[in-house]
Amino acid sequence: MGIGIFGKALGDLYYPFLNELIKAVKEANFNTFFYAPFAEEIKKKVDLSAYQTFNGPEDSPEKLDYIISLGGDGNMLNTVAMVHDSGIPILGINMGRLGFLSSVNRDQIKEAITSLKNGDFKIDSRSLIRLSSHTKLFGYKNFALNEISVYKQQPNSMVSIQVYIDDVFLNSYWADGLIVATPTGSTAYSLSTGGPIISPDAHNFIITPIAPHNLSVRPLVISDDKKVKLQVSGREESYFVSLDSRTQSFQSDEDLIIEKENFEIKFIRLPNENFFSTIRAKLLWGIDKRN
Repeated sequence: MGIGIFGKALGDLYYPFLNELIKAVKEANFNTFFYAPFAEEIKKKVDLSAYQTFNGPEDSPEKLDYIISLGGDGNMLNTVAMVHDSGIPILGINMGRLGFLSSVNRDQIKEAITSLKNGDFKIDSRSLIRLSSHTKLFGYKNFALNEISVYKQQPNSMVSIQVYIDDVFLNSYWADGLIVATPTGSTAYSLSTGGPIISPDAHNFIITPIAPHNLSVRPLVISDDKKVKLQVSGREESYFVSLDSRTQSFQSDEDLIIEKENFEIKFIRLPNENFFSTIRAKLLWGIDKRN
């Protein structure tokens, strides 16, 4: 079976865990391939002479059955963009801090690889969100796992964002920006701006304003079969739009159309993992001694 390892530059503290991972996949008899830019970053500290590289699922020397994302949630988002619509399941090993998406701790590496070898895992499918625009912002990677956000370029002014749901006017948001999040993204940027937490299997979008001028404006949950249109205006001629961690500038005369993407991303979860235990652990719920 083929397994790809996707990562970015590592601090010296994390190389022992990388070596443990390499040893574990070798002992499990996986055919292992390293993402080429990652291999370039680590080749001075890790002997990769026995391994081939890949730049994406389409040019791997052989079929990749799994992808291991080695890093934090930011690296997991980059892995999702690279995997695209290939359907390859992703196992996230957390080398960062919070790790909502990269849910396997670095002290579970051997356990995780054993689970892969034995097929002892669950597949967690997550919906995506897609951005359409007449200038084709982001090209063919115009999708996001967590959220699409629009916001101002200048710090001292607000923007006006007119929102339409299936071409029916919803509201004009005077704010620093606006987030349209997936259920997965409900524990990301949207959460930090006051949005609700939604179970990943819900079929919803969350519309969350960023620092709205009108305090009566609150996040709104809608069905993800709706089409959301954004029209942005203000003192500036251009603004920013982000798909997860990727950002581009766009002009004020451009409509942004947001819909559910027509493919999903597959995450590998160990048998004892579930969403509710994850949010309890990551958000420190229940640490009060009375619990």
